[in-house]
Amino acid sequence: MKPFFVQILFFALSYTAASQQTDVDLLRIKSRMDSIKSFTANLKLSIDISFINMPAKKATMRYQKNKPIKFSSEDFVMIPKRGLDFTLNQLLAYDHITVPRGEEWRNGKKYKAINIVPTDPKADFSIALLLIDVANTRIAESEISTKKDGTYTLIFQYDKQADPLPSKVEVSFEVEKIRIPFNFMGKDTDIDRKKMRESGPKTGKIFLTVSNYVIDRIQ
Repeated sequence: MKPFFVQILFFALSYTAASQQTDVDLLRIKSRMDSIKSFTANLKLSIDISFINMPAKKATMRYQKNKPIKFSSEDFVMIPKRGLDFTLNQLLAYDHITVPRGEEWRNGKKYKAINIVPTDPKADFSIALLLIDVANTRIAESEISTKKDGTYTLIFQYDKQADPLPSKVEVSFEVEKIRIPFNFMGKDTDIDRKKMRESGPKTGKIFLTVSNYVIDRIQ
């Protein structure tokens, strides 16, 4: 019994030690994102929510290192908080550990899977799953379980292998977990309030198309 107990303890300690080290491929991605001083881009947004009919919206977004992304638009744009964290600032803002989760396949391609678990109670999410494109040093997909706004799943697409920032983002979320600002979605938006009040879980999707990046990198 004693050798078996010692063996179990050894594996437990080894797993804990491995979990506490930030994943090396995530560090490479963070280093790549940290090299971006600022960027501007055009944004097109459309939604797929069963009780909302809203035409596509357009905006310009501007990012400055260590500052929140800013938007300008002639019309209201419902920006998903989780959909535009291209630089990983929100996920890695607080102390955390990473846990290896093996590999996962998407559309015939293999990705490295890891969990990010924040150790600081100020973090607004409880756990995140990242699928890492190791060869191209970027995130392919993420699933973020927040403390107040439910779970978000994000799928990133890139125009070229060398691109650090995505050209398309698909954001899936639990509609009932977030507050949708209906009064500020524009006069061209129709809301079926009867369908909105129907019982049962509701999910929604937001589709982002990002173009005309102008990226300023740290020299």
